[in-house]
Amino acid sequence: MLKTLNKSIILILILLLAACNSESTAIHKDVKGVNNDPKENAYSGGDLRIAIDAQPSTLDTHTVSTTATKEIARHIYETLLTVDSNYEVVPMLAESYEQSEDQLTYTFHLRKGVKFHNGKEMKAEDVIASMERWLKSAPRAANAVGAGIFTEKDEYTVVFELESSAFGLLDVFAATNQFAAIMPKEVIESASNGPVTEIIGTGPFRFVEWKQDQYIQLEKFDDYVPVDLPSDGLSGKKEALVDNIYFDVVTDESIRLAGLITGEYHYAYGLSYDNYNQIEKTPGLEPSVNLYGAHNIVFNKKEGIVTNPKLRQAINYAINKEEILSGTFINKDFYRLDNGVMLKEQVKWNTDAGKEFYNGQDLEKAKALLKEAGYNGEEIRVLATRDYNFVYTPAVIFKEQMERIGVNVKLDITDWGTLVQKVREPNGWEVLFNGYAPVSTPTQTTLLDKDSPGWPEDEKLISLLEGIRKAESQEVALAKLAELQEYNWSEYLSYIKLGDFYRLSAYQDIVKGIGYFEGIVLWNTSLAE
Repeated sequence: MLKTLNKSIILILILLLAACNSESTAIHKDVKGVNNDPKENAYSGGDLRIAIDAQPSTLDTHTVSTTATKEIARHIYETLLTVDSNYEVVPMLAESYEQSEDQLTYTFHLRKGVKFHNGKEMKAEDVIASMERWLKSAPRAANAVGAGIFTEKDEYTVVFELESSAFGLLDVFAATNQFAAIMPKEVIESASNGPVTEIIGTGPFRFVEWKQDQYIQLEKFDDYVPVDLPSDGLSGKKEALVDNIYFDVVTDESIRLAGLITGEYHYAYGLSYDNYNQIEKTPGLEPSVNLYGAHNIVFNKKEGIVTNPKLRQAINYAINKEEILSGTFINKDFYRLDNGVMLKEQVKWNTDAGKEFYNGQDLEKAKALLKEAGYNGEEIRVLATRDYNFVYTPAVIFKEQMERIGVNVKLDITDWGTLVQKVREPNGWEVLFNGYAPVSTPTQTTLLDKDSPGWPEDEKLISLLEGIRKAESQEVALAKLAELQEYNWSEYLSYIKLGDFYRLSAYQDIVKGIGYFEGIVLWNTSLAE
């Protein structure tokens, strides 16, 4: 049973924090996480309590791409392949794999003796059922891979044959968002067309209980068989060093922080940026600043006034990207300017093509493009919600910036749930600010997907994406990405990337070995109590 924090105690704690010295402090960023090697951390047992800011809709990673689902489910489920801290593909449930020279046939040799949480040994039939369902449920992954057939060569060998080559297929199979969790065949079959009703994986923790709006409990899986390799990113050795993990649903940020201070929680997600200095000065607490993803302006290109690319270009020249980012994320250490479709850390996809169109505010050019677009004072509706600062604050700054050149902007402010519904309706909005988690290949980028809200149905864009998918080598694929990125910045502007941003969380210093890679990593994590 969770302890209930007295409101007066919370108020006192918040006032004490506010009274702390607010002088600027050098901020350490755990872009790839701190030491998560089990050699450095011993089994401690006990219950690890994590205060999360949002309850997931499901723990079925085949069906959703939300951070709330991913960061819990990664401790329950595993994938055939995963990535290390340099985004290199590494086997996980596969012991090894082979790729034919024509890139049409992939053979996966499975590890033997891997147990599901229900005691069943993982075999080829489970992998095939899981991968087939995942590709049906994750359209961007399916689009990146194309048509193909999984077959069972033997109990521990799976073959995937493609109709046409798909460059980056292994990266897609190792994707960290809406990932290809391997589940028992029977669980897949019983799910029909909805989310799975049984949460059974092969990971170091198994699902125990979900009390809606309270917590999700996982416990150590005693029969887990780790990979005998150093822990790195999401790859290598995983050990459950605590008995239970409780993901406590605490939507109020002040309560998450207060609970962390009192010891009710060991880790608190998503804290306000202006609390960094206070957290650092509080004995027993450690701030954790981690790369979250890209922050973008999304345009509705299906209906309405911003379907005109000249108007989108005018907006790009009118805005001051750093002003928006600094106003939203408070401190330059919580964001960085970058124009790439992919993260800088994804080195093999690194290109700055189109940078000359990225951060060159030019109000006169913006006004000229407005005139060329035939803009006549029409209203531009911006979806916004106060539920998330990184959605609301940039919208307010954007409105101020656009009004300087005579553009009529209206903020449509709703709760987050309503916004999610509205963004799917092309007749109800023109602009949206939002954050986007990294993807494993450019072909999976949400804002380049013609079927995703924003609807970039552009023949050249689609052709360039197909060029990446059909590339014969990384060099060719990177050249195609550079061409796509240049085209998007110079002409089409499916979206405007403002930059990348970091998330502030914090934890008690008795937590040892906590990791981070596109989300929290709690295997190899112990409590020094």
